[in-house]
Amino acid sequence: MYRLYSKAMYNVCLRMVKNELDAEDILQNAFMDIFSKMGTFRFESSIGVWIKRIVINHSINFLKQRRLTFETFDDKYQDSISDAADSEDYSNIALNVEQVKKALYNLPDGYRVVFSLYLMEGYDHQEIAEILGINEATSKSQYSRAKHRIREILRHQQGRTSI
Repeated sequence: MYRLYSKAMYNVCLRMVKNELDAEDILQNAFMDIFSKMGTFRFESSIGVWIKRIVINHSINFLKQRRLTFETFDDKYQDSISDAADSEDYSNIALNVEQVKKALYNLPDGYRVVFSLYLMEGYDHQEIAEILGINEATSKSQYSRAKHRIREILRHQQGRTSI
C-alpha cells in the first residue's frame, strides 16, 4: 500500500508545506497513522481518498503548529474580486511546470494551502472551510488572492506584463 500511494501523497504534502524534509516527516507520520487505523476504514470511499484525507489532515496540523494564518474576508467583496479575476484572458501565457511550482511555493501558507486543496486536490470551498476551520468566504478570498499572487510572481519571473 505504501509503494502504491506514497509518491502521490508525498506530492500532496510537499505542495502544502513546501519543504522536502517536512513533507517526508509528515508522510511517514501519516502512514504510521494510516496503518494503525486501518481497522477503522469503513469503505465509504475509496482507500485512496481515505489516505489522502489523512495526509492532508497531517499536513494541515503541521502548518497549524507553525501558526498557519488566514486573512479573513468580508462576503460583500468576494463577488467583485472573483468576477474581475475570472474575466481576464490568459491564453497567451507560456508557462512550464517548474515556473508554476516556484510560484506556488512563494505563496504565504494560507494562500498555498487553500489553492492546493481547491485547484489541485478538488475540494470545494465549503469542504476547505470545514477542514481548515475557517468560513467559506475566507476560503474563497484566499483562493482568489492566491491566483492573483501567482500571476504577479509569474509576471515577475517572465519579465512580462501580459499575464
